Amino acid sequence: MNIKEKIEDLIKNTLKSLNIEAKDIRPDEHPFGRVSLEHPVDLEMGDFSTNIAMVLAKENKTNPKELAEKIVKKLNKNLPTEVLKIQIAGAGFINFYLPKEFFVNSTREILENKNFGRNNIFEGKKVMVEYTQPNPFKPFHIGHLMSNTIGESISRIVEFSGAKMVRANYQGDIGPHVAKAIYELLKSGLPEEDKSVSEKARYIGNLYAKGNDVYETDEKAKKEIEEINKKIYDKSDKKINEIYDWGRRITLEAFEEIYKILGTSFNYYFFESIVAPIGEKIVSSSDVFEKSDGAIVFRAEKYNPKLHTRVFITSQGLPTYETKELGLTKMKFEKENLDLSVVITAHEQEEYMKVVNKALEIISPEFASKMKHVVHGMMRLASGKMSSRKGNVITGESLILESCDEILKKIENRDFTEEEKKQISKDVGVSALKYSILKQNIGGDIIYDFEKSISFEGDSGPYLQYSFARANSVLEKAKKENILPGFMSDDFAPTEVEKLLYRFPEIVFRSAQEFEPHYIANYLIDIARAYNTYYGSTKIIDKNDPTSPYKVALTLAFSLVIKNGLYLLGIKAPERM
Repeated sequence: MNIKEKIEDLIKNTLKSLNIEAKDIRPDEHPFGRVSLEHPVDLEMGDFSTNIAMVLAKENKTNPKELAEKIVKKLNKNLPTEVLKIQIAGAGFINFYLPKEFFVNSTREILENKNFGRNNIFEGKKVMVEYTQPNPFKPFHIGHLMSNTIGESISRIVEFSGAKMVRANYQGDIGPHVAKAIYELLKSGLPEEDKSVSEKARYIGNLYAKGNDVYETDEKAKKEIEEINKKIYDKSDKKINEIYDWGRRITLEAFEEIYKILGTSFNYYFFESIVAPIGEKIVSSSDVFEKSDGAIVFRAEKYNPKLHTRVFITSQGLPTYETKELGLTKMKFEKENLDLSVVITAHEQEEYMKVVNKALEIISPEFASKMKHVVHGMMRLASGKMSSRKGNVITGESLILESCDEILKKIENRDFTEEEKKQISKDVGVSALKYSILKQNIGGDIIYDFEKSISFEGDSGPYLQYSFARANSVLEKAKKENILPGFMSDDFAPTEVEKLLYRFPEIVFRSAQEFEPHYIANYLIDIARAYNTYYGSTKIIDKNDPTSPYKVALTLAFSLVIKNGLYLLGIKAPERM
């Protein structure tokens, strides 16, 4: 039982002894139970604070502050050694202060416990997270970058919380978008063979965009593209088959290069061409679907008035995204005996996914009950322009490369080898993007400010990495001075660093429970700022100072926590910057 749970139990038992019931506090109001216990924003106001007296005062027909005094008087009679003192603040907040020994022991635990921060809420569970989902023959766009960043972080957090993790990537290798690209490839031909994989992929992506334009504006081209689409499905045209195989291979190879930069590898790659026939069989064998104007549809509004009708098989006999999702779900659970399947998509897919899930609830309720859909918002640039400094339309790939290039410029005069500069610029450039995506609630849109994202100061990924590198530099100096981490017993006042470090497991727990990495991102910024303030006002390495070993221990604890936190965000922690 951690300190928070102990205080919650203490409050519950005290209320019980006073014959006070917390009837109006919902069980789901707080992740740890019926007592609302939080950390005050101002550390001067204690380490934990509860508004329980204010919540219960009305029900008990009393003044909040008077009720708080009554509760505190009883609490003080059973005060555990883990609590230094209790004070009442404001209109009736009850604040708990922890003793210095607690913080010293917490610092010691971080150094001794290799699993510090881990929890077991997914212990024994097999969880698949499906994310990124870029389609062959199309560019790796910003939405894919967001999905990859969010999905990788959630995967790491859930795995850190005891799950056996399975990472999956679902990609549309058939459909109108492929036909649009092949239509233009048939006209323009393949690129020069000496081009790199990424250059060839960009060539295909540009032709897809061109094909998409003519599909919308040229009726003759539209019919030709629709014919190509049919031939892709039935593999009836040798020339189209050859171009298809080439284009699919090139774009998938280009995606792998991006995954490598982002630090992601997948256990499964699912493709629409494989799951589509499975989905068609599900639709054809189920009576929940109806025929309508030559198409096969699912009238979801029959089961939920907030939903709507979706086409599952077109009048041309082709499966839609919805049908493929049914096939994908079946294949997932056949491949792995999953306890939970988490799907990361953008908001625009939310409504059609609701219809798919309703169909799934009726057809395969055993699968539907194990599905979780996480939706993310859009990324918009602070400038409002959707083109890069080089004049190109921004793709996820171009944003990554531009971020890395700018970091390289920032460190070009530093004392690193060329290989080190290249690696650091990649690690830091990627962190700038990932942190910008993960620092806020997943569901909200992101206003991306390029200059702020690559700053080594303030609210940024590079700032977190720089803080870790700074701590690592202190530890290297301590090693040279032969000052080992140690723990003192003399009187001292705990710093803000200690008062934040012990919260890490609690933060990870909440992130795992809510599938929200932003709790970790925000925590890391707070702890980094606290350590940098400590670093700026404290002489850590001093052979003549008996407190120096403890300061080194505190620095080591900080470095371990921030490194683990960065890992959970999918961000690397360079030892030098």
